[in-house]
Amino acid sequence: MNPGDLRAGDADRERVAERLRAALDEGRLNLYEYDDRLREAYAAKTYAELDALLADLPGVTPVSQSQVATRAQTKPGRGEPIHGEVIPADGRYPAATGQWIAAVWGSWVRAVSICVLIWGGISLLSTELTYFWPGWVAGPWGAVLLVQTVAGLSQGEPQRWAARQARRRAEKDVRRRARRASEHEDGDDLDNRTD
Repeated sequence: MNPGDLRAGDADRERVAERLRAALDEGRLNLYEYDDRLREAYAAKTYAELDALLADLPGVTPVSQSQVATRAQTKPGRGEPIHGEVIPADGRYPAATGQWIAAVWGSWVRAVSICVLIWGGISLLSTELTYFWPGWVAGPWGAVLLVQTVAGLSQGEPQRWAARQARRRAEKDVRRRARRASEHEDGDDLDNRTD
């Protein structure tokens, strides 16, 4: 089987997206080319599709040659920085589990805290402890989240969640750059009209 026919993973797409960002910063791609290629990178299914996006950029090893390796061959170590995170050579997000758990349980903690504060305020105003009704909010919702957390951890959901977050940040970056470029072009048009 040709290495280019193998299916690409999220880490491969992220590496291509990072190289495309570097090409944009180097002036090798304009904003519209970068946007098109970034969308194609995140939609790519095989290494060959990713290779095609980098083919005309200098100093790039094709993804099909640089990333095809079994897990046993890849060694964790220094990776490429992506949005302030360093992803090891094995393509995993090291802090993903803690961040995912915080995201899953964050709204529960906030809602239960508000309910307990309201209950505490009512108890203080009535000068006696009232029925602890926040348990009806915390208990059932917490049980559902506990099942979701255990299932998600056993199925590797934190890594998929981290990859989706990285993708969203990259898409925001593209939109921000496009907005800046259009503002810059609009400013140039205004300057030309006033001259």
